[in-house]
Amino acid sequence: MRDTVSPEGHILIVDDDAEIRRLAGKFLREHGHKVTAAQGAREMRETMAAGTVDLVILDIMLPGASGLDLCRDIRRTSNVPIIMLTARGSDVDRIVGLELGADDYLAKPFNPRELLARIHAVLRRTRLSDPAAVNGGTRLTFSGWTLDTRRRELTNPEGAIVDLSTGEYDLLLTFLEHPQRVLTRDQLMDAAKNRIATGFDRAIDIQVSRLRRKLDSSGGPEMVKTVRGTGYFFVPEVARS
Repeated sequence: MRDTVSPEGHILIVDDDAEIRRLAGKFLREHGHKVTAAQGAREMRETMAAGTVDLVILDIMLPGASGLDLCRDIRRTSNVPIIMLTARGSDVDRIVGLELGADDYLAKPFNPRELLARIHAVLRRTRLSDPAAVNGGTRLTFSGWTLDTRRRELTNPEGAIVDLSTGEYDLLLTFLEHPQRVLTRDQLMDAAKNRIATGFDRAIDIQVSRLRRKLDSSGGPEMVKTVRGTGYFFVPEVARS
């Protein structure tokens, strides 16, 4: 992981529209990013296998394997941030993309400056180093689980690493920094820097649902409880080391 929060990085654009690849790529290069363009699954996989990619911009409507299929494939092996592009602007597309592990989405047609701003926001969240070190430790333990904030790794009670998307990591870290207290949806979105879009507050519920499934996979007591009409409550005690 990098020690800087500088926004520059290697951006992979996966879109079958050559004009979008050209214009978005040109704009991002002008703002200091390295850009690789791919028109489909094969080129995307070749690029990711060849070296480090800091963020993937992934169109949903791709020929052959859809962007949602590719998002699912990426999440099997990588936590690289993903911003989905959707031409339909449907909440269903956004919800499914978030459930599969995307970190943000943007509807077509889009303003290149908004795309750049979203890229910078996601990269800043990803690259923040040692957020818990300032408060006295880089390892947070709870109910047999350990979150190593230096490595950004979550380990379950059996010692296996559990993959987290950027949004899931931000959300879990927020819960661990505020355990055993009720947090509203707005507090979670603000604290986790994960307000994906104005008027789409279901995003936080989707992220909580995905995180809860992963934490409950070991068969222990429920860790994140819903406080009806208010928000969520993280049950376990948390220790730093």
